[in-house]
Amino acid sequence: MTDFPWLTILWLAPVLGAVVVLVLPAGQRLLARILALSVSLAVLILAVVLAVRFDPGGAQYQFVEDHEWIPAFGAGYTVGLDGIALALVLLTTALVPLLILAGWRDDREVGSGRRVAHTYVALTLLVEAMVLISFVSLDILLFYVFFEAMLIPMYFLIGGFGPRSADAQLRQQRSRAAVKFLLYNLFGGLIMLAAVIGLYVVTARDGLGEGGSGTFDFRVVVAAANSGQLGAAPAVLNALFLGFMFAFAVKAPLWPLHTWLPDAAVAATPSSAVLMMAVVDKVGTFGMLRYCLMLFPGASDTYAPLVITLAVIGIIYGALLAIGQTDVMRLIAYTSISHFGFIILGIFAMTSQGQTGATLYMVNHGISTAALFLIAGFLVSRKGTRLIADFGGVQKVAPVLAGTFLIAGLATLSLPGLAPFVSEFLVLVGTFSRYQFAAVVATGALVLAAVYVLWLYQRMMTGPVKEGNERLYDLVPRELAVVVPLIAALLFLGVYPKPVLNFINPAVSQTLTTIGKHDPAPTIPEAGKADQPGGAHK
Repeated sequence: MTDFPWLTILWLAPVLGAVVVLVLPAGQRLLARILALSVSLAVLILAVVLAVRFDPGGAQYQFVEDHEWIPAFGAGYTVGLDGIALALVLLTTALVPLLILAGWRDDREVGSGRRVAHTYVALTLLVEAMVLISFVSLDILLFYVFFEAMLIPMYFLIGGFGPRSADAQLRQQRSRAAVKFLLYNLFGGLIMLAAVIGLYVVTARDGLGEGGSGTFDFRVVVAAANSGQLGAAPAVLNALFLGFMFAFAVKAPLWPLHTWLPDAAVAATPSSAVLMMAVVDKVGTFGMLRYCLMLFPGASDTYAPLVITLAVIGIIYGALLAIGQTDVMRLIAYTSISHFGFIILGIFAMTSQGQTGATLYMVNHGISTAALFLIAGFLVSRKGTRLIADFGGVQKVAPVLAGTFLIAGLATLSLPGLAPFVSEFLVLVGTFSRYQFAAVVATGALVLAAVYVLWLYQRMMTGPVKEGNERLYDLVPRELAVVVPLIAALLFLGVYPKPVLNFINPAVSQTLTTIGKHDPAPTIPEAGKADQPGGAHK
């Protein structure tokens, strides 16, 4: 327990900031943006303070706050921070100020209205707040409420603030994409709600709550699940696992539940699309790692081969479809499907290298996708088209934009020396020690990634300057303020990921210990027999 409510302030500050922004006079558009940026920077500073005060060798959950919320249901306002959640909190709080700055002029493109700027940045702050409380929640019902609630502001950011167009068909496509996003995720959430209720019934039957009632306390349920006190039949626990897993697989997204993502990504503004892919969708993979594995270790083990198969299909599928895209923003969206496959692969490999790599991949994917998508967005806003064929020779008229686009693209294909390489390498090594075939097939995606990134760069940035592209201009100071920190982070974490791994490694070890998993022992040839025909191996 802690006497100072660090985590409450962490998520409540953006909520209060959003409220203040909304009550500003309609004419104060610049003030609304400045205030939102200031609030997001203050939240980032608070997250850094938490990181400094966090003890990686200390208790699994730190800065814990525990208060009554709905005593009749055994639900409490219980929040706490472990190393995995801390890494994602830092990612979220670092990206949001950059996204607000990147979308500084988006309100001029997304529609008319005197308060459009106020609403746009306020919705961004609300999404940040709901994602943060999802990462720090230690109460299952509390997590579920905000897991679902974040869909509402995200829906309006996609459907109400996409790029403005005079084409009625394009406006209709944006509306359909927002509805598709909402329906997919709401359906997944309803399945999860049934599982949450079912889990409560199980805890009530076993008398895990106060006075012999049920409980939503995550730590209590995990302790019971892993000590054998959760007396439900394996079939019941398998069904509950599938309920949680389905919702997280939609959010992540995992093939074949991914189809909403490309449409939503191209319908939203680049800043909102990055908020969705780099921040909101991480709640899905985080939920798999925390809730699916720790609440249902036996069911997770049972369904791991199936999930790994779907993850590998998603890795290859996303890469292949990215190669065939003619829309640059849709291409980048499909690369995210492939990357989420790697993250899920590492989680369900259930090895220390795999889960460490998966958690680090969540962070690195957020940075690399933000860089690539935002730089592409800056370019698209200049040209007014997303078609790859309409570009060409950009590096001659905008060399800094082209150079940073290349670095972000090389990070996407996990080039050694850039941040995603470390996480992807850990995922593949951790997977190979338990699922060799899956790791080998997933490695094939590295070749496909090289194809879609380098071919994209060749078509858009090299060659003669196409007609109309001579008027394109290079990154301006505001855009450089967004891109430079992202490129710097990719370079820094590519050669020195230790600061992030210091938080992640102990948390992963505690997770694996909780679910009773250990790294497979290496196979060593028997002395004197390894070189003999038919020699046995251990």
